[in-house]
Amino acid sequence: MTAIAKITTKGQTTIPQDIRAALHVGAGDMIAWEMAEDGTARVRRVQPLDIEYLRAIEGTLSEWAGKADDEAYRDL
Repeated sequence: MTAIAKITTKGQTTIPQDIRAALHVGAGDMIAWEMAEDGTARVRRVQPLDIEYLRAIEGTLSEWAGKADDEAYRDL
């Protein structure tokens, strides 16, 4: 399915109705944009559990946020 939408000067666009229906999204829902190395973008609906889970574990991940970890995992 392909749909075309114009981007406003503020960087906003309307998600076409067919796409909203396919993604099962509506007002207030969240979507995630995922960029591929080939320049294509993928859009998916973010499930409420995703956000709640990420917020719950956010504070526990700081032990992997150091310079040594950045160097060790840079090429992954």
